[in-house]
Amino acid sequence: MTVPPRTPPERGAPGADATLADSADSTEGHSEFSSIKARTQAQLVFRRFVRHRAAMAALLVFVGIITLAVTSIGAGPIPGWWDKGYLSTGTLVDGGQPTLDVLPAFVDGDGMAVGEHPFGQDSIGRDYFATTMRGAQQSLQVALLVGLVSTVIGTVVGSVAGYFGGLAETSLMRLVDVIIAIPLLVLAAVVGRGTGGSATVLGLFLGIIVWTSLARLIRGEVLSIKEREFVEAARAMGASPARIIVRHILPNTISTIIVSATLTIAAAILLETALSFLGFGIQRPDTSLGLLISEYQTAFATRPWLFWFPGLFIIGIALSVNFVGDGLRDAFDPRQNKVRE
Repeated sequence: MTVPPRTPPERGAPGADATLADSADSTEGHSEFSSIKARTQAQLVFRRFVRHRAAMAALLVFVGIITLAVTSIGAGPIPGWWDKGYLSTGTLVDGGQPTLDVLPAFVDGDGMAVGEHPFGQDSIGRDYFATTMRGAQQSLQVALLVGLVSTVIGTVVGSVAGYFGGLAETSLMRLVDVIIAIPLLVLAAVVGRGTGGSATVLGLFLGIIVWTSLARLIRGEVLSIKEREFVEAARAMGASPARIIVRHILPNTISTIIVSATLTIAAAILLETALSFLGFGIQRPDTSLGLLISEYQTAFATRPWLFWFPGLFIIGIALSVNFVGDGLRDAFDPRQNKVRE
């Protein structure tokens, strides 16, 4: 028996308008879903991050601060374009007042200018721009080392504790509890006193004591991931625990690791500032942003530029890194799994 083909109802026939409306809705829905393109997780994260305006602006500020600090007075083999050193002394010019003028000519009549000493001079005639740039270099070095070392230690400890469990987990987590029980500033002061004022040594030792939060986070993630099917499959195929952790588990915790590392850098800037302010951080003849604030806190009323310039750099670094961390956290959010054109 042959079934005749079904023809669509003519316009105006009973039910025709409803059928055409349903067809139009279906076409619109199909068009809506077709506008969503399949992308990898890395592409989704990148697109969400670059669309986070605050994070992108903060990233530009952070990169700008690093570039200015490194290129101005140089670092190691990198020569600087600023002609004054942070240890060189000279004659006080106009009482050490800053020569930087950022106001246009129609406001104050002088016009914008950098001058010979844009950030002014300290009490013995050292160029304060060079001194502040050196302080920014040292503070950034400490913060980046703390972020790197604490991330590596926290990831390793959390992975081992979460995957193996038993005695390994109990021992490592009790160590974490002991470190957390000691006030961080007190422990950091003891560490800072024994480093001899070296930024590299201070950064390494501080990184050894601030990894506990990341270790707890990674342990919790590993406890959840190790029970999934792909981990069981890798274990059944004879993969070693190290390979399972590195190749299958840690890639699924990368969002937690990256965000935690970013926020640790911001916290390390403030920790180094506090230590140097208390006299337990970087020592003379070198300098840091916290040490500059400590040395010139009494000059706030008479020569406020000696206090404000390093303080502004500390605020700029801490805020920019925090905003970048917030942007990364939002970009890695698994609930945002679609990006429309």
